[in-house]
Amino acid sequence: MGKTINREDMLELTRRMTPSRTSFTRIAGCYVDQEGEFDGSFNTNFLKLSAPEKKKNLELAKVIPFSETNMELKKYRFQKEQQGAGSMWQLLMAMKSCGLKNDALMDTFYDVIMENYVSDEAYGIFVFHDRYDVPVKAADKERLGESEEVFEYMIVCICPLLGEYEPGKPEWGFLFPAFTDRSGDLDYISIYRESAHNPEEDFFRRILGLEKA
Repeated sequence: MGKTINREDMLELTRRMTPSRTSFTRIAGCYVDQEGEFDGSFNTNFLKLSAPEKKKNLELAKVIPFSETNMELKKYRFQKEQQGAGSMWQLLMAMKSCGLKNDALMDTFYDVIMENYVSDEAYGIFVFHDRYDVPVKAADKERLGESEEVFEYMIVCICPLLGEYEPGKPEWGFLFPAFTDRSGDLDYISIYRESAHNPEEDFFRRILGLEKA
């Protein structure tokens, strides 16, 4: 698998992030107050959201894969020794596999973020789960119809909260697993950093114990 992110792979995902085309299954997350204390959580079927809520959350999730490829969004590798029992890779795989439905796993993930994320303002952690039927494409890129692979993945956004639990633009986030050559890449994760506000690049690398691809 290549070490850089192909913009076309990301655009393939974002083109489907509209209310009429989305296959998002679930959204979960939590709120953290200005003192860094837990301020409530949520976990719901994405399809049960109201139309305005769907649109708002799709726009939020879309920021991560639609960001500037290989600048704001960079790919990192989990080495084999970083994929063992008790690792963050194992936690992410379990969250993905249960479709975000295991609240204990989600709480563990939120705890890790809260213990490491430094902010002087209230923020939210938003986690999206999707299963994308990747269509077979001919050499001329025309869609042939049948599914080649089901790409099951998560998008995570960490956003400042504006007003009453309303998320602003994500400052950090990631796509796991990475989507490379139109296929899931379980050894890699694509990490987003909103460059204007985050000169420090090591937040997620510190948590995940990662090497840059």
